[in-house]
Amino acid sequence: MFGLRPDGKQVRDIDPIQRIMPHIMRHRHDSQNLTDYDCPCEPLDAFIKEQSALGENYNYMHIVIAGLVRTIALFPRINRFIMNGRIFQRNSIQISFVVKKGLSAEAADTTVKIDFTGLESLPEIRDKINDAIRANSHMDANNGTDKLARLITFTPNFLIHFLVATIKYLDKHGLLPGAILKVSPFHTSAFITNLKSIKGPSIFHHLYDFGNTGMFFAMGKEAKVPVVQGDQVVVGKRMPLYIVTDERFCDGFYFVNALRNLRENYAHPERLLERLEEVTQDVKVIDRHSFRKKNRNKDE
Repeated sequence: MFGLRPDGKQVRDIDPIQRIMPHIMRHRHDSQNLTDYDCPCEPLDAFIKEQSALGENYNYMHIVIAGLVRTIALFPRINRFIMNGRIFQRNSIQISFVVKKGLSAEAADTTVKIDFTGLESLPEIRDKINDAIRANSHMDANNGTDKLARLITFTPNFLIHFLVATIKYLDKHGLLPGAILKVSPFHTSAFITNLKSIKGPSIFHHLYDFGNTGMFFAMGKEAKVPVVQGDQVVVGKRMPLYIVTDERFCDGFYFVNALRNLRENYAHPERLLERLEEVTQDVKVIDRHSFRKKNRNKDE
């Protein structure tokens, strides 16, 4: 309440136009920007093959998430979110994705969310992803998200509507308990759907108005397509990566540069093998406690 939340700090001293945007476009579905990127597979395939010869196993999902985590660490404004007309900087980098509990159409899905500091190397991120998948890919798996969903849906339909409305109200005013925020996959830096794993095409996935996810990435099945190289047209292998973002929490120039960095990460995945020495700080975030203490010291 009053701009205080357990999952983020309010961004201060922002441009008037940017500050008013959440009041002009009040919903995420009203604020979506869509872009697509045909990600070249040749650098990914070469890297995966080279690492396999060294006994290290990676897949596209590992590299896509690692590249995104690295970009968020270097461009922290894309880790902001909007709530109740205010702009917040998230306390950590969080990535959500769906895990299927079996290889059949009848098998249930579950959603996992992984926390990152942004300093992690590709091997560390791979291990976190693999651990999360192993822990949730069997029929008896029952994570915090599953338990919360089961608790809500155990009630009659009219109570489900009431409970979800109550959760949304508490979330809007910063009163939602941290325990719920911790397991909610909808409170995350980015949501990723790997349609490539089921040989499906990519899609522009909407942003949820529930929670505070500001970016949605969809990986599609790779294909061979015509590619222009200089004056020639050659056959190249490309993976469609469709991206939907909330345009309200940072300007287009910043977003474009962040996405350019993301493309560089996928063009040169080997640079993700090293840990990042330092995470870039969002300079417009002011911690209220520190701000008051600083002003109190000045008065003294």
